[in-house]
Amino acid sequence: MPPAFSYPLAFVRNLGWVTPAEQGILRSKRIAIAGMGGVGGVHLLTLTRLGIGAFHIADFDRFDLANFNRQVGATVTTLDLPKVDVLATLARDINPELQLTLFRDGVHHGNLAAFLDGVDLYVDGLDFFAFGARQAVFAACAERGIPAITAAPLGMGTALLNFLPGGMSFEAYFGWGDLPDTEKALRFLVGLAPAGLHGSYLVDPSSINLAAQRGPSTIMGCELCAGAAATEALKILLQRGPVAAAPFGYQFDAYHNRMVRTWRPGGYRNPLQQLAMWAIRRRQGGRA
Repeated sequence: MPPAFSYPLAFVRNLGWVTPAEQGILRSKRIAIAGMGGVGGVHLLTLTRLGIGAFHIADFDRFDLANFNRQVGATVTTLDLPKVDVLATLARDINPELQLTLFRDGVHHGNLAAFLDGVDLYVDGLDFFAFGARQAVFAACAERGIPAITAAPLGMGTALLNFLPGGMSFEAYFGWGDLPDTEKALRFLVGLAPAGLHGSYLVDPSSINLAAQRGPSTIMGCELCAGAAATEALKILLQRGPVAAAPFGYQFDAYHNRMVRTWRPGGYRNPLQQLAMWAIRRRQGGRA
């Protein structure tokens, strides 16, 4: 028989990077994650291993073969199983004491209040093109004063933005409003990674089509997202600063071994952002 689970023993190797008191604080925190796919699933498992004690997790989708290249819950034995159930099982195998609330129909206006109830932090794991859900969740976080993190897997790296209470909101930074999805996708892409470090090694530009809501992905990008987001989560939850928030952000690209800190005052209104969006529209031949 395996030994009885012990939270202090399971997470003792975190100590040194955090104090015992801080580990206790992390154990008391509740994080909401929408999306259990490429980034969302690895967010959950990474934060569980950090010792976070409770989660609200949401996803309506099931695993299929197209998920195998990047999603930690996607295996032959989980094909056609609900992502949220698979990831809940994996997380409970790490910490059987975990408090998990599952939202099996995803996150939407009907359950948004419950999804964010009692939450200390929101970590974005939604699909890049889930514009409606993402817009609603970030707006609700801003209204409730909940800090929110989004980390995008771009190429073989990650681009991260924090949205903190009292600071620049997601809507102010990206300016989505009631724009068509193609324009939201463009603003999201450019706003997440103004440095564009990933673009130079894209071997097939036709694999990205914002109008068709299609783009390539890597497991390296997803795992780098989780490491970066969990580190920001630790600093936010333990109030160990500084934590840079939008319009500040950063992009780390493992392929180039480069990290660039970005600052785009005005967000999408910034002239450099406007120029970058114009260039992408031109390259996409009107598809973006």
